[in-house]
Amino acid sequence: MLIAFVAVYMAVTIAIGLLAARRVHGAKDYLVAGRSLPLYMNVATVFATWFGAETVLSVSATFAKDGLHGVPGDPFGASVCLVLAALLFARLFYRMNLLTIGDFYKHRYGKGVEVLTSVAIVLSYLGWTSAQLTALGLVIHVLSGGALDLNTAIFIGAGIVVVYTIFGGMWSVAFTDLFQTVIILIGLSAVAYLVGDLAGGPAKVIAQAAADGKLTMFPADMDAAGWWTMAGAFFAFAFGSIPQQDVFQRMTSAKDEKTAVRGTIIGGLIYFCFAFVPIFIAYAALMHAPELGKLFASDDAREIQRILPDLVLGKMPLWAQIMFFGALLSAILSTASGALLAPTATFTENILRPFVPHMSDRQMLLTLRIILVTFTACALLFALNSKSTMYEMVQNAYNVTLCGAFVPLVAGAYWNRANTQGAMLSVIAGIGCWLAATAVAPDSVVPANLIGLFASVLGMLLGSLAPELLRHRGHSIAYVLKHHAHGSHESTRAH
Repeated sequence: MLIAFVAVYMAVTIAIGLLAARRVHGAKDYLVAGRSLPLYMNVATVFATWFGAETVLSVSATFAKDGLHGVPGDPFGASVCLVLAALLFARLFYRMNLLTIGDFYKHRYGKGVEVLTSVAIVLSYLGWTSAQLTALGLVIHVLSGGALDLNTAIFIGAGIVVVYTIFGGMWSVAFTDLFQTVIILIGLSAVAYLVGDLAGGPAKVIAQAAADGKLTMFPADMDAAGWWTMAGAFFAFAFGSIPQQDVFQRMTSAKDEKTAVRGTIIGGLIYFCFAFVPIFIAYAALMHAPELGKLFASDDAREIQRILPDLVLGKMPLWAQIMFFGALLSAILSTASGALLAPTATFTENILRPFVPHMSDRQMLLTLRIILVTFTACALLFALNSKSTMYEMVQNAYNVTLCGAFVPLVAGAYWNRANTQGAMLSVIAGIGCWLAATAVAPDSVVPANLIGLFASVLGMLLGSLAPELLRHRGHSIAYVLKHHAHGSHESTRAH
């Protein structure tokens, strides 16, 4: 019965995605839904895209093991990211009339920086997308009772996401996100009520978590290394996830700039509040079934993510299983579709298109779909060869953009002196120092990603203030807004 429900749910999701594809008439529809989403759909896309597998399975399990100080990146850093992106960049991006975040770097710094930062952004999605595909495979593996091994299940899950994303792009993402958000909110709330009741009620669960020190964000005995580790995780999510195409797409898909700001903030706040629901469920699950704690001892870090699926299948009635797995699949599918579309858009528009400038809209759509399938294959390889938890995979993904794209974005938007030379040096120094620190001193007190961030800031300052050895090839924000804000995308590419 449960497997039949899952099959029907998958079929409905694919049907919604294919129906939404009828609205796609060009690249703008495919990438930003024609910039026409009302507030409620914009909020749903922000929430559903952020509320993914790592929130339900990995963050909740990490909290059960380490407490709040083990999850500073998500939900805390992730929520801060959305609020900052809305307040600092939503209006600017919307007025600039861009298709991708890579277009910002092109206008501000020229094609060289556009390609360099876009490569960093695309690479960052390998970890993010792989986390979602791993989770989808884990669910299918668990539901099959082990009949399908994890790797086969990951392949099947990836195929499902590709089918409904490849045709409708952002329109499919928007409509399925709306449907899936409703399922997430209802399903997880119902499961939280049931599991909490089995554990003795919400008050008892919260009191036990406090008594076990799980609600202490900053333990009294935490040393300097602990503080630096928390800072690194928080910065990776709070700042590293701002220069991401999926965040950009959701802001600029809104019908107007006011909706872009409001929708992103509201979606971020709802995400922050609701992220604690799976955290509550996971801890209540351990109280009710302490034997699940043995998963923490596994050599494969991914095993702790089975706490909730194993509890629900082993202890819950059928209706609760349907509600939980419906919500879980909704969270995974909504995030996975956006995670596939975002790097596809950035690679096609900002890495490939600068070398093939005279691409028609029809050719652009075909290319986007080919790249989406190709990127899915790359993410599959990454997922099949990683044993990290989804929380770790996502954090590592954001380190790439924290060190290679965040500083040029902020400086380009708010510092007139920022130039091509500074941006180039910022990207190269940031990513180079991060990789070097990771390889040479992986156990350093200061995390490698913060070393990379500091190097990126220093590179921007030195490069922009020093005599220009590399000619500035971009324009000021004022120039871009004056000349491109109301023009077509094709005209902006001509510049």
